[in-house]
Amino acid sequence: MTAKLPPTASVAEPREGAKQSAPAALRNVSALTNLLGRIAPRSGHALELASGTGQHVVAFAAALPHLTWHPSEIAADRRASIEAYRMEAGLPNLRPVQNLNACAPGWGVLADPQDLILCINLLHLIPDQAAQTVITEAAIALASGGTLLLYGPFKRDDLLTSDGDVRFDAQLRAADPEIGYKDKSDIAAWLGKAGLVVAQTVDMPANNLAFIARKSPV
Repeated sequence: MTAKLPPTASVAEPREGAKQSAPAALRNVSALTNLLGRIAPRSGHALELASGTGQHVVAFAAALPHLTWHPSEIAADRRASIEAYRMEAGLPNLRPVQNLNACAPGWGVLADPQDLILCINLLHLIPDQAAQTVITEAAIALASGGTLLLYGPFKRDDLLTSDGDVRFDAQLRAADPEIGYKDKSDIAAWLGKAGLVVAQTVDMPANNLAFIARKSPV
């Protein structure tokens, strides 16, 4: 994306050293960790796409030690933040951050098979085609029987569900007409096209949704 996103889109404040802190991550980490405790596999490897500051993945790795966690991020300053949090946490199941552009075609076939892939608060910040690429490549990267979790704000039947969502979506589209909230039905269709089955759609705090999709066992 070449357009400058509104300040509310991906806020991160500097902390000590390379660490950054995202208010959105602090707000939703508890709800997401609880959800993962219910739907995550009992063992294997978990890849987080667009890990941002690293606050999420450290919390997830601490709460779900039976999984080996792999953060990824395209922005260099965010990768530095992730590594700072990782080193501070010292968790044996949290691997170094990967330089991965989740919107780029082709990464799925290059990735080691993952039992769980997470994509949190990304899809509304990228165009439709890029969102479909994220889903398609994640489906390829999933191991047989693996789980994909998509979380964020979405439209329902092409409607926004709160005044705050209306304002934020308008800000995003003013910055770049190709981005903004995706519709729930479109996400379900893209998941199906990628060969994934939607197991659950979970209402989350602050009008967010979580899609839990699974890859059929071979």
